[in-house]
Amino acid sequence: MPRKKKTPSESFVSMTELVLPNDTNTLNNLMGGRLMHWMDIVSAIAAQKHANRIVVTASVDNISFRQPILLGNVVTLKARVTRAFSSSMEVRIDVDAEDIPSNKKFSSNSAYFTFVAVDQNGQPIDVPEVEPQTDEEKVLYEGALRRRQLRLILAGRMNPADAHELKSIFDIKR
Repeated sequence: MPRKKKTPSESFVSMTELVLPNDTNTLNNLMGGRLMHWMDIVSAIAAQKHANRIVVTASVDNISFRQPILLGNVVTLKARVTRAFSSSMEVRIDVDAEDIPSNKKFSSNSAYFTFVAVDQNGQPIDVPEVEPQTDEEKVLYEGALRRRQLRLILAGRMNPADAHELKSIFDIKR
């Protein structure tokens, strides 16, 4: 029986936070750990919407901070599932910040989180496939397999020779 399909827009979540003094370091910049916490929440909600199941965080890709987010800035996090495998889902998170009084908006960072859907006993369970609709969704969908293979190689769970989509990166001879 084929798995049900869902579009990335069905899992889309937007979350807005105000950077308060308790969220900042001694330079009045948003602490990276607080931002990662918000990213985990918004991406988990997106994964749950896609799977209609409880999800657990399996991995977090590289998170780089382009510029500091300051005390008083408004942070908007947007997440959506880019691709689903059997029980796992890749979620893209884009983070923007805004200084409302000065009317300045900027992109802070983006990242990919991976979640696994689980049943009531905590065992992995199949999730719907992703059916990309827009050109951007199709690009993210296609890149997800390469990102997944790289994650598995870095975690020691895949031999680079088996990562067919990455053979040019690893210069694998066949």
